[in-house]
Amino acid sequence: MPIPGTIKRTLRIRGLRQRWLVSAVLPIVLLVMVAVAVFTIASAQYYYNSMRSGLESRARLAAETFTGYGVKSYSEYYRLASYSVETFEEKDQLELQFVNTNGRVQVSSYGLTAGTRPDTSDIATAINGTMDYFQGRDPQTGENILSVSSPLYFNARVVGVLRYVTSMRAVEHQILLNFLMSAGLALLVVALTVLSNAIFINNVVEPVAVVSDAARRISGGSYGIRIDNHYQDELGELVDNINDMSLKISQAEKIQQEFVSSVSHELRTPLTAINGWAETLEVDPVGNPEQTRRGLAIIGKESRRLTTMVEELLDFTKIQDGRFTLRIDTVDLVSELEDMIYAYRELFRQEGIEVVYTPDDEEIPPVAADGERMKQVFGNVLDNASKHGGAGKRIDVTAAREENSIVIRVRDYGPGIPPEELPFVKQKFYKGSSKARGSGIGLAVCDEIVRLHGGTFDVANASDGGRGAVVTITIPVTVLGESEKE
Repeated sequence: MPIPGTIKRTLRIRGLRQRWLVSAVLPIVLLVMVAVAVFTIASAQYYYNSMRSGLESRARLAAETFTGYGVKSYSEYYRLASYSVETFEEKDQLELQFVNTNGRVQVSSYGLTAGTRPDTSDIATAINGTMDYFQGRDPQTGENILSVSSPLYFNARVVGVLRYVTSMRAVEHQILLNFLMSAGLALLVVALTVLSNAIFINNVVEPVAVVSDAARRISGGSYGIRIDNHYQDELGELVDNINDMSLKISQAEKIQQEFVSSVSHELRTPLTAINGWAETLEVDPVGNPEQTRRGLAIIGKESRRLTTMVEELLDFTKIQDGRFTLRIDTVDLVSELEDMIYAYRELFRQEGIEVVYTPDDEEIPPVAADGERMKQVFGNVLDNASKHGGAGKRIDVTAAREENSIVIRVRDYGPGIPPEELPFVKQKFYKGSSKARGSGIGLAVCDEIVRLHGGTFDVANASDGGRGAVVTITIPVTVLGESEKE
């Protein structure tokens, strides 16, 4: 029963998307932000350093040229400074100032600043004889500026300062433009990254949501539902596994229901017989002796049948809980087999079934095994052979030493097992198409007992062209504490 496709549009798994945002998208956003910040700072430093270096070169060259005129008096110095600012051609981009040793602007290419005291650090440093620069807010105008001051010498004495001043507005505008361009590019990268990842995460979240809904429905009892598989990757494998799990749970549920129904029937039948004969004998305890013996025989037979079923159920419960253990001792396995054949032979003879036993020509040594459990296996196999293959009126039993193992085969001549049911006959609760009585757990218990002995328990159809099924029990030849070496 496929899950409707509308679930894919309605289900959301917020936790997975949040985890994706934190672990995948957030680091990318942080990395892009850091990259934009680093680029902006680097470009700003590049522009600032380039402007400063250019102004320092011009100031140094202008100061050397000015000093080279050989100024001999203050009036000559003032005249030359006035001439320099009047003929200055870059008034629109730069301001040329001449500052006296008291820090006051004497002449300027921008006349409004003449007579003012800028009071910036570069002027004080230049008055002391060293060229310096200042970058920051102008104390008078509040505008961001870059200024470079170079000392002017006469007779090895500083007589004034040549100062270039430029506004940082154009540079800051360029830096802002660079920032906006890089931020826009970063946003585009982040948007493309988020979009591509969103497409990917949606392609993951929606199938996971469908699988989650299917698992929830299965846990709620909707066994056997299937998910439409449109994927060719790991999601496809996950969907296949969920579908397979759902099918197996559905099959197990069906088998378990059939098991409960079968066990209820199997318990009711002998109990009815026992209760019926008990009431009959209670009403007429001294009646017909033959009838009394027959009634007591039926009560005994059905009681043993109930006991066997209860023991199988208890053994199966122990297997499920991991409490099923063996009591290993040195056992004559062939002797235990022969005892069970003897016990069943007369019973089978009454049902018209002949048991033919063929022992090995050579003596088979005792082995390390649990004798009672192995007798339980032999009895179960013989009983199954009579129930399912009794129509053939014959059961063949052989015991032989093959290499380092004891191999016991039990064959009936009934209709055999349908080939499609062979892989499942040892599974718990499985009865297949057989109408014979039983709980469906006997062979599962036998398989576990033989497995714990280190052997194998195989069920197959006869391979010699005849009818019937063959059960092959293989037990390794071991003694307590060590393996037999030939």
